Amino acid sequence: MRRRYIAPLILGLNFLTAPAAHAQITVPMYKTSATGEQTTIGQVTLSDTEYGLLIEPQLTQLLPGLHGFHLHQHPNCDDHGMAAGGHFDPQQTGKHLGPYNAQGHLGDLPPLYTTCEGTANVPTLAPRLHEADVKGLALMIHAGGDNFSDTPEPLGGGGERIACGVIGDQK
Repeated sequence: MRRRYIAPLILGLNFLTAPAAHAQITVPMYKTSATGEQTTIGQVTLSDTEYGLLIEPQLTQLLPGLHGFHLHQHPNCDDHGMAAGGHFDPQQTGKHLGPYNAQGHLGDLPPLYTTCEGTANVPTLAPRLHEADVKGLALMIHAGGDNFSDTPEPLGGGGERIACGVIGDQK
């Protein structure tokens, strides 16, 4: 009688542990600075799902609220993050339309939510992206929110680049 429960139990345990076997990329995040000084604020884990790229932040020392969150074209966080260049836009759309509109930058991500304690740990999903798309780019956090438009401010109005991380090939 007990034997008939063993196979479903083993299958269930495999299902629960399967996500741990999937590849993922861990991106160390740092406050931006003029000198390249690296003050860590945590990390962001990126992993493929059937629905797109899962983004799991584990960050501290941020101001509360919503922050613009983007992929930038160069893997370089120097000069207050300016060395990272513009938003990742391989199709050269020239439009900032958010993560759900295929007519805009591919580097537009859902906003990053930070609690009143300054932590960000709410996962989000970028449905148009996969791990293979993001390697060799920079992950950027902006001081302000993002309206996913170029008006009234260009690039969503996120403003200053306050934190950055380079996306490598690590697993």
